[in-house]
Amino acid sequence: MTTNNDALINTPFGAVAITLDGGQLAIELLALPAFGNLQVTKESADPLVAQACKQVLQYLQQPATRFDLPLTQQGTAFQQRVWQAIAAIPLGQVRTYSELAREIGSGPRAVANACGVNNLPLLVPCHRVVAQHGLGGFMQGKENGLLIKQWLLKHEGVRLPGADGE
Repeated sequence: MTTNNDALINTPFGAVAITLDGGQLAIELLALPAFGNLQVTKESADPLVAQACKQVLQYLQQPATRFDLPLTQQGTAFQQRVWQAIAAIPLGQVRTYSELAREIGSGPRAVANACGVNNLPLLVPCHRVVAQHGLGGFMQGKENGLLIKQWLLKHEGVRLPGADGE
């Protein structure tokens, strides 16, 4: 668990940690015991962190919430292309790693690797990228990462065969 965060929001799937390091906003989804209700347990006086916290909380209450935070994260030109393609996936829809790879002229594994280093999940909704026959990976294989991915997709109204025990 990240302990060096600037803000922390308890969620039904665990928690969302928000940090600011050198002007760079980062969001981390934490697979902790679910608290059931949304609650900010650590607040920040930093205006960017406070705005991010407010918008994440709004999204967790109403998935149609639009984020209008600066989407600056450091990465290679390729990672930036992948993140732009992910950010363009509409709410309630998913794309496969293969579909995104074709869109940007790459391979599915490279797209998956770029998803894995995305520091702004929810804003760059990498949970909307799935495998051709199932959920695929999430959170670089961290424990309970797929449960968070399932929760987020269900929250956004996405129904995938097999994702809910169907």
